[in-house]
Amino acid sequence: MKIIMYGTEICSECAAAKAQLGNLTAVELDYRSITENTATLKEFLRHRDHDEVFKPIIEEGKIGIPLFILEDGTQTFDMADFMDEIKSRPVQNACSIDGKGC
Repeated sequence: MKIIMYGTEICSECAAAKAQLGNLTAVELDYRSITENTATLKEFLRHRDHDEVFKPIIEEGKIGIPLFILEDGTQTFDMADFMDEIKSRPVQNACSIDGKGC
């Protein structure tokens, strides 16, 4: 599963989520730090300023990170929204050259 994650290293929730997702072989993580450069910050702000999922976040005065964008375009702030799907994916058997089994 491909996941784009917007976050920053100075956010403990972002750092924990990045570490957890980075350890999963079923996840291809595209981590984008909003504090690393202005281009990534602007990219994140385009989502924040225009996507409906941010409306309650903005009303609560929050930033909206970590933000996860799944390969189907779904946006969420909660890993629980997609972790079951990752866990239910079959693990590819890599103990043979053709990947079909031992």
